[in-house]
Amino acid sequence: MTRETRALLLVLFGACVLRISLLGTSYLRYVRESMRPYLIASGLLLVALGVTGVVLALHAQLRGRAAPGAGADGGQDGGTPEQGPARDHAQVGPRSAWLLTLPVLAVLLIAPPALGSYTAQRSESTAVEPSRAGNAAFPPLPATDPLTMTLADFTVRAVWDDSGSLAGRRVVLTGFATPAKGGGWYLTRLTISCCAADALTHKVLIRGTTSAPAADTWLRVEGTWHPNGQTGREDAIPALDAKKVTRVTQPLDPYA
Repeated sequence: MTRETRALLLVLFGACVLRISLLGTSYLRYVRESMRPYLIASGLLLVALGVTGVVLALHAQLRGRAAPGAGADGGQDGGTPEQGPARDHAQVGPRSAWLLTLPVLAVLLIAPPALGSYTAQRSESTAVEPSRAGNAAFPPLPATDPLTMTLADFTVRAVWDDSGSLAGRRVVLTGFATPAKGGGWYLTRLTISCCAADALTHKVLIRGTTSAPAADTWLRVEGTWHPNGQTGREDAIPALDAKKVTRVTQPLDPYA
């Protein structure tokens, strides 16, 4: 791979990063919203490095052409017959280097979706124990009825709150459907700290429905907490007795 090609690849990578971070919100499929300024800065840096590389490579070519030519005997500029092919091979490099363009083309042309049920089925549910001891970690719930909660907050409170603050409370949760092994389904949500690579899975077993929705269908579920004995473990999966299930569109930020 020539120096010019490597520089053009940098420009292509940088343009791809700028496209997903400046045009629309597709970057939210990969990173948190707070990472957007860093994506823009990285894209600009890659484009600047690539353009600089192209300019330097073209300048070197023009300077080489302007130099006095070598004679037929293979003088100073022409090089020996052995040096020419070796230099050309170094310039060309392995053809497999072009595979570096595949991730860029995938993002530009295919637009991979956010992580969903495929990932959730292959990972354990996570309800991280609060850092503060006892029920002091759980402030009183608002008196709103029904109470809208994030799925992550619901799982943590259902698993670790010994006061039973969820007992009898109608809650509304939003997530996507994930098939459960042996039948049934989970309402699922993934959360990220930085990017999709560190995603944590939060699952709630939905009870009281006649059939399981299709995988990755986004739903709003209203119901009440069903104590199922799964408490005190970070991989515990709480349950919800569903009273109302409504199909919704995927949120702008699927990991929020």
